[in-house]
Amino acid sequence: MNYFITGGAGFIGSNYVRMLLSSELGPVKSVKVLDKLTYAGSLSNLSEVESDPRFEFILGDICDEELVNKSINAGDVIVHFAAESHVDRSISSPSEFIRTNVLGTHVLLNAAIRKKVNIFLHVSTDEVYGSIEKGDSSELDPLSPNSPYSASKAASDLLVRAYVKTFGLDARITRSCNNFGPNQYPEKFIPLAIKNIQHSSPIPIYGDGTNIREWIHVEDHCKGIQLVIDAGKTGEIYNIGSGFSLSNLEIAQLILKTSGADGSLIEFVTDRLGHDYRYSLRSGKIRNELGFSSPKSQEFEIIKLIQLAFV
Repeated sequence: MNYFITGGAGFIGSNYVRMLLSSELGPVKSVKVLDKLTYAGSLSNLSEVESDPRFEFILGDICDEELVNKSINAGDVIVHFAAESHVDRSISSPSEFIRTNVLGTHVLLNAAIRKKVNIFLHVSTDEVYGSIEKGDSSELDPLSPNSPYSASKAASDLLVRAYVKTFGLDARITRSCNNFGPNQYPEKFIPLAIKNIQHSSPIPIYGDGTNIREWIHVEDHCKGIQLVIDAGKTGEIYNIGSGFSLSNLEIAQLILKTSGADGSLIEFVTDRLGHDYRYSLRSGKIRNELGFSSPKSQEFEIIKLIQLAFV
């Protein structure tokens, strides 16, 4: 198959590209990456595959309609990672999130229809379900986003659904919990905490640190995405979770303990506006229907990531 990957120089996207071009998945004819190379994307994330003759990189913006139409070919599999994704930034500058996450997705969907692509895989987030006090969010739950970021992702999800129903596009949506792994940009909590400890700087914890997130290693997430491409159904949504949840304070304490750093580095700061308390995904659909598993021990992988940072 021929793949067109948006945001492929970012953290999750680059992990997916490297997986595609490995020997694990069988023949992949070509992998074309379109990335704007904002602060969170880097060509260094793709250095392992840059010499692969099947790989091509295009510098550009998903909102550039002319470039997108020129770059996508008939029969492509589009995997859409490109997004503004940091909640804090969405609070201070929401316009760019609306532009990239909503308008950019709209441009890609139009191109997908025009070029008659094979599959459109839209990568979304558990944050579109909003905060839940107990239980797990299922694919049938109503969307209840609470930040400009999650609202823009929910809007893009609905656009994808509309293009399935209206235009017959073979599109599928995945919604993942929090990712972690090597080369993640240090605005996200785990790499930020590690970086701050390395510089003997405080680890900022919003509120009282009891906000709970579900965590999955990026490689497990990428394997789930590929399962949805290979065996998923048109118009369906698949949650990709691990079942492993910790509070922000517990994550910080795990990082401190593993690194041997002083617990006094924790610094509680004013809570984020509209801060969601808890996310948790019900992932039975992808597990039962497609055979997904998250074989990695998430806690072990977090500990290994920390240990490598302090070698």
